[in-house]
Amino acid sequence: MAAAASRSKVLGVLGRLQSGASSCPCHSHAHSHFHPTAGTFNSLLKYGRNYVQAQDTDYAFEMAASNIRFGAGVTSEIGQDLNNIKATKVAVFTDSNLVNLHPVKAVIESLERNKVNYVLYDTVRVEPTDTSFKSAIDFARKHNPDAFVAVGGGSVMDTTKAASLYSSHPEADFLDFVNAPIGKGLPIRKQLKPLIAVPTTAGTGSETTGTAIFDYEPLHTKTGIAHRALKPMLGIVDPLNTRSMPAQVHAASGLDVLCHSLESYTALPFNQRSPRPKDPIERPAYQGSNPISDVWSLHALRMVVEYLPRAYKDPSDFEAQSQMLLAATFAGIGFGNAGVHMCHGLSYPISGLNKTYKHPGYNVDHAIVPHGVSVALTAPAVFRFTSASCPDRHIDAAAAFGADPAHIKESMAGEVLAEKLTRFLEDLDVPNGLGALGFDSSHIPALVEGALPQHRVTKLAPAGEPAAEEIAKVFENSLSNY
Repeated sequence: MAAAASRSKVLGVLGRLQSGASSCPCHSHAHSHFHPTAGTFNSLLKYGRNYVQAQDTDYAFEMAASNIRFGAGVTSEIGQDLNNIKATKVAVFTDSNLVNLHPVKAVIESLERNKVNYVLYDTVRVEPTDTSFKSAIDFARKHNPDAFVAVGGGSVMDTTKAASLYSSHPEADFLDFVNAPIGKGLPIRKQLKPLIAVPTTAGTGSETTGTAIFDYEPLHTKTGIAHRALKPMLGIVDPLNTRSMPAQVHAASGLDVLCHSLESYTALPFNQRSPRPKDPIERPAYQGSNPISDVWSLHALRMVVEYLPRAYKDPSDFEAQSQMLLAATFAGIGFGNAGVHMCHGLSYPISGLNKTYKHPGYNVDHAIVPHGVSVALTAPAVFRFTSASCPDRHIDAAAAFGADPAHIKESMAGEVLAEKLTRFLEDLDVPNGLGALGFDSSHIPALVEGALPQHRVTKLAPAGEPAAEEIAKVFENSLSNY
């Protein structure tokens, strides 16, 4: 009887929480996204044991991010950083496009000036695959460095994370740490070697996150590895390193920041995600929206709206480039803890199934849909679909694009946001939907099949994991956007 009474009290507390959600400054509208307030925490402390026993959803979130150093020219300090951690052999990873450009030259000059012993791997694949990851892993295992440096965009940083992980686990099978259901999704229990990330694009935010994404060729889809242990020790965020980006790379990278912000802000709340981890090490990096990530994500969204069009249209606009680099880092802190959902989950088969489309501005010898483009093409349809679950958050997002929230009915939140997104994409010369990449209705079953295994992210949609027919409808509605 006592246990039942305590359970009743706990449920009463949760009911008051739900009805009082509007008191939280990060969740100012009363809807299903709720988080405990200070008063509620006191109540939960009192009834904590029964609360834990009564609930299957999580009750906590963690905030994890890399140390970040920002400033024009700060790349020159990296040699001193490596001496400070007493690194004796450093593996520098980059790609063939960057190896002769300023960012890599600045890193190498700093290493040599500070007498840091290093080896160079300069064949990272843009939009990496399991094959290219394995090549980088073999290099790291052969040279056995005690520190890593990644100089490049998300492809380079993610490849370096994988090389570091598997060089520290020489006995591991490649799929051991890859996200389930494609891999085993094992937690990382060893401490990895220090990694310093030097981003050269304003997009992925990979310098702040524990995520490494790649194309898994056997299934023609993207997947990845996600764990806090993969986070770089330090992100060196230097605006001088993005000045060589072509306009289309600026746009594509910035679109990734856009969707990181939108998806993490509208993600399922952390305390509605299940199952609750049995061990804290099993708590996923992508935990659901939470009051801290919300701040970073919404601010990053406002920065993208203001600065991405400027950075794209005027390559000499150094302020816009710098602010976009900061926005990428801010969004990385947000989504690196909250997660992303449908835009990213649906983007992976778009990239994986592309055989012929090659995006302008990318100097590669293979077909490529840049990650940011593949993510953004479904965004208008995605947010039409998700708006009913948390219309207030979609209104907040529309307001970041300049809409007047006072004049947006909740029933129209998704449509208003989708329209703002469509015009934003059109102004950046983004391809007009999936049809512009060569997809048509006949490809939708394969796209859906590729999206279904991505439940690590799609289950964080605000209403939970979408059904196959709902995913198919979003793809259909994304064939043309303008």
